[in-house]
Amino acid sequence: MKEFADNNSEGVDPDALRGHVALKGFFNICTEWRCSSEEAALLLGGVSVETLSRYQTLPHQKLERETLKRISYVLGIYKALRTLYPTAERANHRIRLPTDDSPFNGQSALEYMSEGSLERLRQARQYFEALKTL
Repeated sequence: MKEFADNNSEGVDPDALRGHVALKGFFNICTEWRCSSEEAALLLGGVSVETLSRYQTLPHQKLERETLKRISYVLGIYKALRTLYPTAERANHRIRLPTDDSPFNGQSALEYMSEGSLERLRQARQYFEALKTL
């Protein structure tokens, strides 16, 4: 089986490579969800404009554990939505659709998650994962 290698990853610290891959996935999702810079920054925990700009260059950089956790939740939500809805368009629309379901209580999932807390990201992921079992 052929191994695929990132040409830019030779000699890069594994933690830095992990950060690069996580940020790449995160920003690809943000593009699909049409997140503003403010929304992206809030999903990452309210990072500064400077930090967000640096992250958007997809550096090979070790990320804080909480940042990786946040990105993991976003990836899980994205995966759950893609499983629940037959098209990317519908899945991406759902993240912005207001719902009275708990925990969102009239907000869209993206609005709810953009309030910045790690707990809200966890709850949103738990919600969408639970929908997959219905």
